[in-house]
Amino acid sequence: MDISEHIEALRREGALLADAAARTDLDAPVPTCPDWRLGDLLRHTGHVHRWAAAYPARGLREPLDPEGERAVFGPAPSDAALLDWFREGHAALVDTLVKTPADVDCWTFLPAPSPLAFWARRQAHETAVHRHDADAAAGIEGPRVDTALALDGIDELLRGFLVRPRSKLRSERPRTLLVRATDGPGLWRLTITQEPLAVTTDGPEEPADLTLAGPGRELYLLLWNRLPAEHGSAQHAGSAGHVERTGDETLLDLWRETAAVR
Repeated sequence: MDISEHIEALRREGALLADAAARTDLDAPVPTCPDWRLGDLLRHTGHVHRWAAAYPARGLREPLDPEGERAVFGPAPSDAALLDWFREGHAALVDTLVKTPADVDCWTFLPAPSPLAFWARRQAHETAVHRHDADAAAGIEGPRVDTALALDGIDELLRGFLVRPRSKLRSERPRTLLVRATDGPGLWRLTITQEPLAVTTDGPEEPADLTLAGPGRELYLLLWNRLPAEHGSAQHAGSAGHVERTGDETLLDLWRETAAVR
């Protein structure tokens, strides 16, 4: 996906998140984030949008310190103003990314072709994942994430976040996980050891300890830990909208416990 596609995804997913929140009480629990209520989700995502916009907008080359973050966030909104505050921050982030020069130089924290490409991609997925959380709080299944966005988000998670030394995804004995999309070009082979995760995307599809195969959207939500543990279980294997799991499913327990992004 290119920068304009990521920005358009950010625009769409943020609007869907706000629409889901508008239909739901702010005290509604968020099943996919058990410690949160919907109001917490809106505040978190609204803060992230304002934080992210500051880097390309100001050309900041170092991460903001706590005082700088407080200045970016501004006064805490009341519950009555929370949804409008979220919409304003989302719109400002989209506008910032649209207007920022392609050669902007600013701080980032994952590899990317350019800082602008990084922030557009990261905020598209930040918002898409939390849009699913808002749908869960509303008790609805929203529109499906585009396949291209889902596959791109899987790649960002696996080859961006989880290969970092700070990732907690580790295993005392080597274990392998194969992730294969059935509705687009996506194949990732993961080797989990006591060292940072190793990921390959080429070569033959060799057997793995566990293989996950399914539509990109389902794999996206599963790997971002947004599906319940039983989702895609054996009785549903191969059915539409579910992930087929072949092999050692205890690897999913390890995944749920250690593959969180914070």
